[in-house]
Amino acid sequence: MRVAIRVRPGASRTAVGGAYGERLVVAVAARAVDGAATEAALRAVADAFGVRRRHVELVAGATSRDKVVEVDLPDDVAAVRVRELRGS
Repeated sequence: MRVAIRVRPGASRTAVGGAYGERLVVAVAARAVDGAATEAALRAVADAFGVRRRHVELVAGATSRDKVVEVDLPDDVAAVRVRELRGS
């Protein structure tokens, strides 16, 4: 399933949850330098969805705070988890 996320680099701690418009918020401690924040965000999404990092792939937004990731989970399972994380 594809999930739209909004990365907030430089946070005090890594956390996945909340909404930014229609996007899932992923706060990471890593700074947006040399792809560190993107990699941290992908690891955080994997942890939040209970999958290994290799099951989360960046689809779009390599240099943007707004990204689209592909999570290798059945759509119904992933959709429920997205709703839980967004708080809706």
